[in-house]
Amino acid sequence: MMKINRPSDKQLLHQALEILSTHLDPSSFARFVALCQLGEGNYLKTKEQLFKRETVNSLYKKIQAFETAKHESKP
Repeated sequence: MMKINRPSDKQLLHQALEILSTHLDPSSFARFVALCQLGEGNYLKTKEQLFKRETVNSLYKKIQAFETAKHESKP
């Protein structure tokens, strides 16, 4: 019999949020989390995990790139 390893619900949610945080701008990501009422848990710990490799400069560059791409994709 083959056993399938399934992540826990908490692990799955963490993985999904990590993916979304890399593909959405910070304000859209925050809105999504608020809309889904995913506010339970330790926000400070989650924030530290999501942004642990970021600096003000790296976030600024990502925001600029996102805004540029958004404006270039409009007809």
